[in-house]
Formats: sequence, C-alpha cells, structure tokens
Amino acid sequence: MSDGAVHLDEAREKAWSMPLDQINPADPYLFRDNTMWPYFERLRKENPVHLQTEHQFGPYWSVTKYNDIMAVDTNHEAFSSQPSITIADPKDDFRLPMFIAMDPPKHDVQRKTVSPIVAPFNLQAMEPVIRERAGAILDNLPIGEEFDWVDKVSVELTTMTLATLFDFPWEERRKLTRWSDVATANPESGLVESEEARRAELLECAEYFMGLWNQRVNEPPRNDLISMLAHGESTRNMDRMEYLGNLILLIVGGNDTTRNTITGSILALNENRDQYDKLKADHGLIPSMVSETIRWQTPLAHMRRNATRDIALGDKLIRKGDKVVMWYVSGNRDEEVIDRPNDYWIERPRVRQHLSFGFGIHRCVGNRLAELQLKIIWEEILARFPEIQVTGAPRRVLSSFVKGYESLPTVIPKRL
Repeated sequence: MSDGAVHLDEAREKAWSMPLDQINPADPYLFRDNTMWPYFERLRKENPVHLQTEHQFGPYWSVTKYNDIMAVDTNHEAFSSQPSITIADPKDDFRLPMFIAMDPPKHDVQRKTVSPIVAPFNLQAMEPVIRERAGAILDNLPIGEEFDWVDKVSVELTTMTLATLFDFPWEERRKLTRWSDVATANPESGLVESEEARRAELLECAEYFMGLWNQRVNEPPRNDLISMLAHGESTRNMDRMEYLGNLILLIVGGNDTTRNTITGSILALNENRDQYDKLKADHGLIPSMVSETIRWQTPLAHMRRNATRDIALGDKLIRKGDKVVMWYVSGNRDEEVIDRPNDYWIERPRVRQHLSFGFGIHRCVGNRLAELQLKIIWEEILARFPEIQVTGAPRRVLSSFVKGYESLPTVIPKRL
C-alpha cells in the first residue's frame, strides 16, 4: 500500500469519527496531503450545509452538494461576491477590488470590457500560436531523463499564453508566474517570508503594469488586456489598487487554473492506465478527456459568497452577512448528481456537467481558452510520445483555494 493510500485511510477514519462541528474543510493541509475527500463525503451525507464556527477568518458555512452550490452560485441577489471570493476578508489597508468580487452593475461592465479577448474569433486566431508554442515546448523536453512537468510544460505554456493576452514583454513573462503564485500564497507555504513581503511583490506588479498602462493609454486601442482596461469606459479611471486587483484576477484566472489542470491530466491518466490506453487508441476522446480532467481536478476548490439577507438553504437558515463557501471540489464528487463521481472516466456521459467553471454571472470568462489549451497540448503530446510516465508523488500546493501542484516528476521514455 502506498503512503498516499495510508494517509487517506487515516484521514477517512478521522473524518468519520470526529464530531461534525469540528470538521474544517478549509484546512489547507488537507489539500496539500490530498486527504480532504472523506471530510467532504461525510458532510455531503450528514450535513451538506455545514457551519464551522471556529476558524481563523471567522465562522463560515460550507455548501458541499452540487444542487445547493448551484442554488447559491446562480442567485447573486441573495449571495453577494463582495467583498471577497475567498474565506479571508480583505485587510482595510490592502484592499484589492476586482470584478469577480463585485456585484452588478459594476461587475457587468468591467467584465464586458475584457471578455472580447476570449471571444470565439480571438480564440480562433490564437489557436495556431498556442499550437506552435506547445509543439516547441514538447520538442525541447529531454527523452529518458526525469524532469518537472509543472515547470517545463504546464507553467511554460500557460505563461506564454498569458503574456500574449497582456502583450507583456516576452523575456520577462515568468514575472507573471511569480505574481500569480504570490497572490494566492498561503502565509505558511514559505513562498514569501511575510505578509509584508507579499504585499511588496504585489505592489511591484502594480508598478510594472502601470508602465504598460501609461504606454497603452497613449496609443490607439489594441486587442490586449491592458489596452482594453486602459481604454474601457468602466475601467480607465480605476485607481492603482483596483487596477492591481483586476490584474491579479486576470493573471491567476488566465494561468494558474489551466496550468494545474494540465498537470492534473498527466497525473490522472497515469493513475488510470486503462483511460490512458483508451485515449492513445482514440484521439477523438481528447475533448471529453479535457472536460473530465477539469471536473476531476477542480483547479479552484471553492468560491465564497456573503448572504445579503436571511435565507434558507437546505434545512439551515443562513443569516444576513454570513459567509457562504461553495465547495466546487465537493460538488464535483456528488454521488446524487454525478455517476461514479470518484472515477476518472474520459468517456463519461454528460462530461461537461461539472462545477469547475462556476455558474451564473461569475462563470469563468476564460473557460473556452482553458479548454483550448488543454486540447492542443494533448493533441501535440499524442502526436509525439507513446506515453508520459509519472515517476514520483506530486507536490501539491498548500491551499484550500488553489487546488494545484508545485511539481510533478515525469519521464518520457521515447518519441514516436
């Protein structure tokens, strides 16, 4: 039995024996160790709308079943995304407004400003560029030598795409990766020395992008995110902190989630060899595999809302002002809605039925771009390599928000 299986068995025993009111699914160490599953399973069965009263960021409700999550996510009038989409409240001295953490009408006009970047005609124009870059990345991978898939492939491809969306200086594109990691870092992760250090790096990000803003605002409007923000009627008068907030949203949303799903696809197919064999035998399964991986991975584990009034959910009464956390990672494993939810099944019927992109007015604006990058990288992988082997355990991110990977050791035995 592997160490991972032992840890999961121990977690299962603990999850089913501890008092319900002590379960805290927001514990980031559960996600780092991949042992959160039995806790969510118990909550779905015994207390699907669960109040955790003792938490460092204050009491919060956990919503763990698919249909309850849908009820919250599609009712922005009763469940506001202000002031934050994560469990922690923004600090008064470092508030970063962003349109995903806004309600209509301001949310709608700011989102509309940037959404053309991922319109179908733009994605069609980007596809050959993404494909060329994916091919170059794969062609430069070592054969027969172990390497980190996260760094060499997942980060590289998504950072290249993000740099294109911003028209960001190409040789400095890994700054985007760093800022993405810093923006969502758990204070205990060791990624930054302190909260002060984290803020300093984010202010460096703001300063860098102010230079790009000042350049684009004095040029005719162009088809990149900075130009769109600089010329957009609802965004051109943002202060520095709102600009930084929206930048972080676009950086994390445009990079972090897709890169973790690309890594998740390698891991899932290695853990489910029968599915990998089916994919290699039938490349037409790639789109279905992509959707199943997005469900299986659930790259953002949760989103938070605030109740704007007293409202019933399930058999509980949620009070005005209460924090409500939608656990997408749990809803995507809801046995009552999704058949064989714990299986990785690339021929799954209704494979696009998942919560990973959210629903309602905040549904992921870049979902089609994410799917496109995943589709392309796998078309190019299958055209080159008989298989990619995972050679060790993944190192997962210490976070209950970003469900991702720091590293994944892999080897490519040979080319086709």
